[in-house]
Amino acid sequence: MKEQQPLYSWLEKYLAYLRYEKNLANNSIDNYHRQLSAAFIKLDIESWKKFDTSDVRNILNEARKSGLSSRSMALRLSSIRGFCAFLVQQGQLTQNPAASIQAPKQAKPLPKQLNVDEMHQLLDIKDNDLLAIRDKAMMELMYSCGLRLSELANLNIKSIQPDGQLRVIGKGNKERLLPIGRIALEALNIWQKIRPELATSDEQALFVSMLKNRIGTRQIAKRMKLWATRQNLEQSVNPHKLRHSFATHVLESSSDLRGVQELLGHANLSTTQVYTHLNFQHLAHVYDSAHPRAKKSK
Repeated sequence: MKEQQPLYSWLEKYLAYLRYEKNLANNSIDNYHRQLSAAFIKLDIESWKKFDTSDVRNILNEARKSGLSSRSMALRLSSIRGFCAFLVQQGQLTQNPAASIQAPKQAKPLPKQLNVDEMHQLLDIKDNDLLAIRDKAMMELMYSCGLRLSELANLNIKSIQPDGQLRVIGKGNKERLLPIGRIALEALNIWQKIRPELATSDEQALFVSMLKNRIGTRQIAKRMKLWATRQNLEQSVNPHKLRHSFATHVLESSSDLRGVQELLGHANLSTTQVYTHLNFQHLAHVYDSAHPRAKKSK
């Protein structure tokens, strides 16, 4: 076990690097920690210098035997690859043994989203109590700007610019400015007027909890799920679903994939391209219902 101690020492350094240098969200860091701990817990390595491609393949084979899905195996390989790249950078490895290994093929699931009518139903909140006003403002803003959950939770009062745009700090500490829709701005203005009833005078967070401090990501997700039930939606709602709905609806209306990429803060266009499948489904439905040669005879 002693010979594995340096491994976990470097793992702690890597997690600190992800937190403070790469500015990754806590959830992402927790995922890396779980994947790397599971990957190396049974691995017998005498020295980091001997860690090679065969060790990586052994890790993946063990994962496959344990019944890990293709998606989870790809995540594990990605975690190992990132860790080994860090070790190369730190002079602990001469090359990345995971760089040449291909992840198992997996079907890419389409993001789930609410249609426009369902979104209107969710956001048509009539309650005027403090938490309802806050929750409506959060959901309106997330849907208006296509925010990630962590981005929404980390917003400060000063994130709203004087010109009505939203300043967001996304993955990799990258900043982007986003337009805020009229209805979302109205909901924000109502919330900001009553926000002092919850927030302390020195609290910078835009959205706060009953504890008078920044609301957490889990609480945001819990509140959205609650509102899906209250608004009588047939499907559950989570923060990712609102972001997916934003991307799908904007792409359906504009067909501007590059624009959607910028709004979502995706580093690679390939990440955004999954929404083209949803857009095609929408167009196919329109075609089937409208084209005289596509209609089925009764």
